[in-house]
Amino acid sequence: MKQRLLIILIIIISFLDLSCISSREKSILPEYLEVKSVVDGDTFWADNGSEKGIKIRLIGIDAPETRNTGRKAIGYFGQQSKEYLTRLLENKKVRLEYDVDKTDQYNRTLAYVFLTDGTFVNAELVRQGYAMVMTIPPNVKYADRFVKLERKARKNNKGLWNENHAEN
Repeated sequence: MKQRLLIILIIIISFLDLSCISSREKSILPEYLEVKSVVDGDTFWADNGSEKGIKIRLIGIDAPETRNTGRKAIGYFGQQSKEYLTRLLENKKVRLEYDVDKTDQYNRTLAYVFLTDGTFVNAELVRQGYAMVMTIPPNVKYADRFVKLERKARKNNKGLWNENHAEN
């Protein structure tokens, strides 16, 4: 009887210990947010549980404008950049990584963005020529990487840097 009770007790303790480990593991897993909509080639909305969601501006890059604003005119290749980011993020979840500043003057969340498969969205946009480097200190964590990717995109005539694109 004592042996049976001891075995049951060991099983219960083992189960409790495993449940504690899994809750600890869950707390260190990255949080992924579902993408709601794309604003333009460097900004999108994600669901963070709030009613409105969270507006995210990709750090370290700048995509051409897709519409006229008070400050900027529609940019060459802007619509293509937005469409590429939309294809990249559509029906996906993303993980945000922050740098020094978490928000900008427009209260957008500044982030480096990663898909669940590990794709680094900011870098991918530059690599494919859909965005250019725009480093604003103190957010410089991946600046060197972005510069290298932009040089390669220019050299390979990717996206913005393709001289054969006809402007409509």
